[in-house]
Amino acid sequence: MFSKLKLITGNANKPLAEEVARFAGIPLADIELFKFSNDESFVKINDNVRGADVFVIQPTSYPVNDSLMDLLIIIDALKRASAQRINCVIPYYAYARSDKKDQPRVPITAKLVADLITIAGAHRVITVDLHAEQIQGFFNIPVDHLFTIPIFARYFKSTFKLEDTVVVSPDSGGANRARALAKRLECNLAIGDKRRTGNNDSAECLNIIGDVAGKTAILFDDIIDTGGSLIKVSRELVNRGASKIFAACSHGILSGAAVQNLEKSPIEKLFITNTIQLSEKAQKCDKVVQLSIAEMLAIAIKKIHIEESISILFR
Repeated sequence: MFSKLKLITGNANKPLAEEVARFAGIPLADIELFKFSNDESFVKINDNVRGADVFVIQPTSYPVNDSLMDLLIIIDALKRASAQRINCVIPYYAYARSDKKDQPRVPITAKLVADLITIAGAHRVITVDLHAEQIQGFFNIPVDHLFTIPIFARYFKSTFKLEDTVVVSPDSGGANRARALAKRLECNLAIGDKRRTGNNDSAECLNIIGDVAGKTAILFDDIIDTGGSLIKVSRELVNRGASKIFAACSHGILSGAAVQNLEKSPIEKLFITNTIQLSEKAQKCDKVVQLSIAEMLAIAIKKIHIEESISILFR
């Protein structure tokens, strides 16, 4: 068992790290993280971490490459400062959508990122709602994969009348995820038949498989980036007679014109977690409601530190 537990954060999502620290009852370690004029990053850890069990809270969110590089440099600094174990808490794992070679001469960047984190010196990764669960196998170190479904399920049960509700997966790839939420909410499942013709927004919803007429639809996905495909599915739900449409996503990237498009869409509310820090524009949007994963991460950190099971988090 480790004697010292330390929490450290980079710049990617300090509000989440501060909330995790409050739930865990452990202050964040003192760290200097800045850029030189030539854009090189520099880290100095001011607290003693020798022999400590260190948890680095750093999603690889926008700016993605800066956040990833900061994480790697923090890992290296901890390794050279003789930390006993380095645990990377990565609520949002970037490049997860590049998880396979589905075209000629393209990279599998999710695997490359896993290699970089491992080679830098990480001993464990704790992450949330990977885009593809097989990414766990890209690491040769332990990976604790946490899920936001229990958080969403508890919220919807306490807020919604679920008698005429249907959970909708925007495409067949997310059907298992949506089915798991529908099972917890004890409601039906529908699936969007979507054809993607390019990057991000270039998707066409051809059909909705399942009965949505007269029902409250909850569109459920892991990532909302530009929001193009999600909004197209929401419009098809309107055409199919859905009475109300909500959306829920683990990771609210909300890039480009996503917020403006959301405001004009039939979606009444978008529920997202705080794996990614919201932009000012998203914070001002009345349709965006953020749920916190801080307590879940704090419990996971304390359980892992004392070498106990984290299965309580999946109930």
